[in-house]
Amino acid sequence: MPGPISFDELKAQVDGGLVDTVLVCAVDMQGRLMGKRFHAGHFVASAWEETHCCNYLFATDIMMATPEGYESTSWEKGYGDYVMKPDLSTLRPMPWLEGTVMVMCDILDHHTHEEVPHTPRAMLKAQVKRAEAMGFTPMMATELEFFLFEKSYPEIRKSGFRALETLAGYNEDYNIMLTTREEHVLRPVRNHLWAAGIPIENSKGEAETGQEELNIKYAPALDTAEYHTIAKHAIKEIAHQQGHAASFIAKWHEDKVGSSSHVHMSLWEGGTPAFFDEADSLGMSGLMKHYVAGLLKYAPDVTYFLAPYINSYKRFQVGTFAPTRVIWSIDNRTAGFRLCGEGTKGVRIECRVGGSDLNPYLAMAALLAAGLKGIEDKLELEPAYTGDAYSGNASRLPGTLRDARRELLQSEMLREAFGDKVVIHYARAAEVEIEDFNRVVTDYEIARGFEMS
Repeated sequence: MPGPISFDELKAQVDGGLVDTVLVCAVDMQGRLMGKRFHAGHFVASAWEETHCCNYLFATDIMMATPEGYESTSWEKGYGDYVMKPDLSTLRPMPWLEGTVMVMCDILDHHTHEEVPHTPRAMLKAQVKRAEAMGFTPMMATELEFFLFEKSYPEIRKSGFRALETLAGYNEDYNIMLTTREEHVLRPVRNHLWAAGIPIENSKGEAETGQEELNIKYAPALDTAEYHTIAKHAIKEIAHQQGHAASFIAKWHEDKVGSSSHVHMSLWEGGTPAFFDEADSLGMSGLMKHYVAGLLKYAPDVTYFLAPYINSYKRFQVGTFAPTRVIWSIDNRTAGFRLCGEGTKGVRIECRVGGSDLNPYLAMAALLAAGLKGIEDKLELEPAYTGDAYSGNASRLPGTLRDARRELLQSEMLREAFGDKVVIHYARAAEVEIEDFNRVVTDYEIARGFEMS
């Protein structure tokens, strides 16, 4: 696997005429790559040190509007600059784009040159540093589920997002014949990402009409967030190059199951899985049990970071493999938290709450914060749930964005982990989504009430 490249290798490729463009990227609140396209010659001459962006990039809604109510930036404050500081260890080719290399950036305050605490990369780095101070390396993996559609993004947009048809006309879960029909998209996705240094494992048909999943090998948390973000970006761009659209919306149709992004978690200590204890019947160390207990206790607190939009909560439906209750279970896909690899060194906990619309940096930062708090407080883990997790009396996950925002604002754990200002910043982001939705008259309302009300 080619992997990332060094700065010296980049300069050699620029001198040799192999690279002419460098994408200088930051990850915004929505988990998207934002930044600038530099001429490679200028980047290697000087821009590798820093460039700048408007600070509104981390205070917009998903449509890039600039709502009021953020302390970090506003019309009154003039929307000043942040510094984009390239992390040269993240240089890697983007093989599906000719002559193009990308680099990820940290976002710094223009005056103090300190990292801006509410930026997603800074939030995850802070929790990784917290784990490292305890002697642990967080190892994680995410799964990317998405739908592929027959038409392109422009065609779908111009149609008003109506009459959507997926590439496969059947449930294609594990189906090789059906996924062959999508290989003109997924084969270049796998191969280009591998060439970019992202350890792709496989793609497969998922449990719905036209739904696919991409799996990437586990890695340190910050690398996993980068892999996820770049893979999602690549899937969209490569689908577009082939005349199709890929969608990561959590629930695109009321009669279809949603798309998730499961997060697998473990902690390692000195190269050894710290979650494994061969003497335990399930292979779970005491440390792992405390971590999982933290995930359960604080699941409502972190739900916003796993389900950030109004639509995200349409996915939490009984009988759809999306969880509805705060429980853990052993290899049970109806549970919010599933124990995987029990009895082996690969033992880990899978969070099944998050949708495909999550920001991986924010999701993993919040989950880490909850798990580490469980370790610090030595929380006791309740017995594993058995049976159908859609039934029973276990507490439910927040059912709406409004509920999740309330839990976020009330979370002392998250305020301790991220700071009051960061929690308030993202609570405002949730509020913006709610306000925008509340002002819109939907097709559902018209169809239901136009004649009958």
